[in-house]
Amino acid sequence: MTEDQIFEDLGFEAEEAMNLKVRADLMLGLRSYIQKQGWTQKEAAEFFGETQPRISNLMNGEINRFSVDKLINLLGKAGMDVKVEVISK
Repeated sequence: MTEDQIFEDLGFEAEEAMNLKVRADLMLGLRSYIQKQGWTQKEAAEFFGETQPRISNLMNGEINRFSVDKLINLLGKAGMDVKVEVISK
């Protein structure tokens, strides 16, 4: 299994695998940010304007509960930039 193709290696179609990989990367960035702040889930929820259960979903990696748009918006609230790179095969 390669890191870039982990979802394809798990049996997902290429398009869905790409979407899952993008969401996973965005979630990891958010999770890392929250951990670096030393916040509780409640503190993170207050900062992002979300509920504590929603932050719990994020911290537990419940990828299907988040869209790419939602994750980018949360990263924006944290003052983080998102760089998108498209690579031709």
